[in-house]
Amino acid sequence: MSAIIDRNDNSNTHHILPVFYIFDVLYALHLRGIESISTEQLFSYVMTCDSYNELEDTVEILSTNPPPSKHVNYYMGNSRMWTLIDKNCQLFKIRNGRVSINPNYIEFFYNHFYMKTKNVIESVLNSIIDYPEAYSKALTTYQNLDIDLTQDMPKAFVRFKEDNPSLENCQEIYYGAPGTGKSHKIDDIIKNGKYCSIRTTFHPDSDYSTFVGAYKPVVDETNVQIVPVVINNGISLNQNEGTYKEKRITYKFVMQAFTKAYLYAWKKMADCPDNPQPQFLVIEEINRGNCAQIFGDLFQLLDRADNCFSSYPIEADTDLHQAIKDAFEHSKEYKLTKNIDVEGTVKNYISNYGATLSKDIQEGRILLLPPNLYIWATMNTSDQSLFPIDSAFKRRWEWKYMKIKNEGKEWKIDVRIKDADGVEKPVDWWDFIHKVNDIIASMTSSADKQLGYFFCKPDKKTPERSELPNSENDLISVDTFVSKVLFYLWNDVFKDYGFDDASLFQYKDKEGRVHDLTFPDFYKEDSNDVNPEMVTDFVQKVMNWKKKEEEKN
Repeated sequence: MSAIIDRNDNSNTHHILPVFYIFDVLYALHLRGIESISTEQLFSYVMTCDSYNELEDTVEILSTNPPPSKHVNYYMGNSRMWTLIDKNCQLFKIRNGRVSINPNYIEFFYNHFYMKTKNVIESVLNSIIDYPEAYSKALTTYQNLDIDLTQDMPKAFVRFKEDNPSLENCQEIYYGAPGTGKSHKIDDIIKNGKYCSIRTTFHPDSDYSTFVGAYKPVVDETNVQIVPVVINNGISLNQNEGTYKEKRITYKFVMQAFTKAYLYAWKKMADCPDNPQPQFLVIEEINRGNCAQIFGDLFQLLDRADNCFSSYPIEADTDLHQAIKDAFEHSKEYKLTKNIDVEGTVKNYISNYGATLSKDIQEGRILLLPPNLYIWATMNTSDQSLFPIDSAFKRRWEWKYMKIKNEGKEWKIDVRIKDADGVEKPVDWWDFIHKVNDIIASMTSSADKQLGYFFCKPDKKTPERSELPNSENDLISVDTFVSKVLFYLWNDVFKDYGFDDASLFQYKDKEGRVHDLTFPDFYKEDSNDVNPEMVTDFVQKVMNWKKKEEEKN
């Protein structure tokens, strides 16, 4: 297997799949507590084998830490096979002249993949030794092995995403008109998968400290040395220690949504690196806050590599560094029971502290998003002018449009108008939405201000639904309709785009005089009660409304 093979040698005597054989040797040594061998030992005792019958003898020899062969330089200079493996395969790691199994693969490769494919061990990749591109491709797809050895992290988590298409992207923004079910969609995915989540909502006063955390004054019990003075009632003494406990205001780092989700995700990653459980951070109304101000340097972490880790780790500030370190070591919620081990996930990583990537993460010195941390957000397009999101920030997210559609709930509005047969019936909620959205589109030339199906929810039951046990509400009361739907239309749509359409925004009083319709007209003159007649009249006009080109026809 040393690949000192004559290119004209067609004897086909080298029947060892080198990737498997090297793994076999190193894994057997791993079980004996030997985690690596020198590159000289690799070339002297492993790459010179040409039969699996030599495996046990090879492991026994290497267990004694033998000196390299006197021909080792010759072997190393002629081993085209190892050159190809080292260049194209991330299953093995070489550090300081020693070879070991990539810790990201060590158990995954054996348990989830290797034992299932023993029957193809005799398949040989040697035949394509002179074709690096083909060799790399074979490492990915050969015999439908369902593993990509050209990546530094195993594909178990990727397959987990493929089995759960809704988890395809680590960073998503669900956007659309108000009431299209953006939050409901995310909530369904989280609840159906039984995933853990932390929610936060952005607003104009949100900043880095409210998203990540900061030192704040808190009331805490502290030990105070006993002094020879009269002590007030209520203070408990501990004479053995010579102290008493007293509640005092101290300053502590108070973690916010991002840091909590970050710690939970890494704890899950440490507990089960092969297939960590997802941790969600859900941001509602992401465009209502200044994202550049809120994310700060965390913005860089949003750039994810193919393995779904952040491509570029960043330095944690002193306060956050210490808070993460303390949490991983002492916190009840976040204390690690296993060390983080993600070596090689960031290519060519060089620590500023002379440590490994895993150690820097665990010590809190650097920040790196793990692949099981999902940051999903919602955005109302009707609020997009509040804080514009720049293109660099947008590029780091996958965008999921939530279309306005009939959700089939058969909700009604408690406003009765005559149908085509002259029969009074409650107005169908979807029919109203469809019609009023046409009106909004004609006024604004945009879908941003339109209403989604869940913009307003029923607070009553129709007589038919009331007879059914455990039935849900299906009737929107006239009070709810006015306070939510008509109020939004008047203040967020018609006020900005005009009340020029006389067929909608004018009415006649009892004397036949024409008046402009204002929002207060939906309430009775002598009280704060809704005026159902005026509401019915407006809804009837909406349902009868036609586009100008339709009126001409």
